[in-house]
Amino acid sequence: MAEIRAFRGYRYDLGKVGELSQVVAPPYDIIDSQLQNRLYERSPYNAIRLELTRDEPGDTDNNNRYSRAAQSWNDWQQKNIVQQDSLRCLYYYEQDFNWQGQICTRKGFLTRLKLEPFESGSVYPHEQTMSGPKEDRLKLYRATGANFSPLFGLYPDADQEVISPFQNYLHKHLPLVAKDDLGVVSRWWPIMDEKLITAVIGQMSSRPIFIADGHHRYETALRYQQELKANGQLTSDDHPANYTLIYLVGMSDPGLLVLPTHRLINGFAPWDVATLQKAVTPIFSITGQFAGKDQADTVWEIVARDESQSTLGIYCQIGDCWCILKLEDRQLINRLAADHSREWQELGVSILHRLVLEHLLPQSIPGNATCQYVHLVQEVVDALKQGSFVSAALVPPATLTHIEMIAGNREKMPPKSTYFYPKPLTGIVFNSLKTN
Repeated sequence: MAEIRAFRGYRYDLGKVGELSQVVAPPYDIIDSQLQNRLYERSPYNAIRLELTRDEPGDTDNNNRYSRAAQSWNDWQQKNIVQQDSLRCLYYYEQDFNWQGQICTRKGFLTRLKLEPFESGSVYPHEQTMSGPKEDRLKLYRATGANFSPLFGLYPDADQEVISPFQNYLHKHLPLVAKDDLGVVSRWWPIMDEKLITAVIGQMSSRPIFIADGHHRYETALRYQQELKANGQLTSDDHPANYTLIYLVGMSDPGLLVLPTHRLINGFAPWDVATLQKAVTPIFSITGQFAGKDQADTVWEIVARDESQSTLGIYCQIGDCWCILKLEDRQLINRLAADHSREWQELGVSILHRLVLEHLLPQSIPGNATCQYVHLVQEVVDALKQGSFVSAALVPPATLTHIEMIAGNREKMPPKSTYFYPKPLTGIVFNSLKTN
């Protein structure tokens, strides 16, 4: 099964940086240019200067955002802005967040995970990756030799046996605390107790790990490992580059929240309800129509209440109308995705992409779909009001059961099938990929 290790992480020195809320950041993949600038202004030691450094005029192959990240990382170590823990640790990590008026707490811990090829190991991906983000992260790994943001992994633990041993320790020690821009409160504790570490590692030794978020970073870590191996730089099995930083959460954790990822669609000429109905009938029935972009909330309530993967909300620009589509005949998706399992074929995102966008719509409206991704219904409405998209789709999220079954089949879902909220912060602990 998957192998985890305690490690000597690098952490901010509070005496040098002040409040941790000023120096933590989200992971790179949810940071836009406005947030990037705000984080830069917040502190000269904000983790953004490692995780997602700004491009500057006059950048060259040798002087660029990756080299600036490396310079900051090296300077911060030399000036003790970040200091390495003296003992190997696990880092217990809780996040409190408000979801629909209720305060939720997600519990997990940060550790090193031994890298394994997906096809033969006990680490299971569930989403397809894209080349651009992997090239970006690889350049950062090469320049800095460090992990700044953790992957997010899940493990089966119906009885909370892995996380329970931490609880007695927490009552005896004060946490480190930070609050992010979304109001999420993070608390974390470096765990140096050897008995506790041994107990947790022992509990994890028989469990697989499913990657929830960070597929690009995991694949990049594998490539970086192979590069070092080819260059003769991996001197032992214990070399840090044989591992990667990961945040682990039990799949039965009450605070584990999976949000939908809705689609903003271009690539076709605009269509009306009649055109949509002609394209999708009799594979789908249209079970409801709602006039106006602002009816997206009503449509989403119906899609979510259905609690299935076979109901979608589709927007028609001509006529300004939402339609609710219900899959009636699964034979076509089964044929179109015959190379996939039944669980994959049943996913809402699979049905949307493979059946609707790639097969049915192009037969009535020539074109090729391109998508942008958002998570809140209001983001869908705002984008449609700006007039930048011909359509949008409201899609139910994949469940944890889907992730476990599909990943367990060594299949990958379409991109952006899941969104785990909130994201673990960058700046809790940094992981060097170099020997000390």
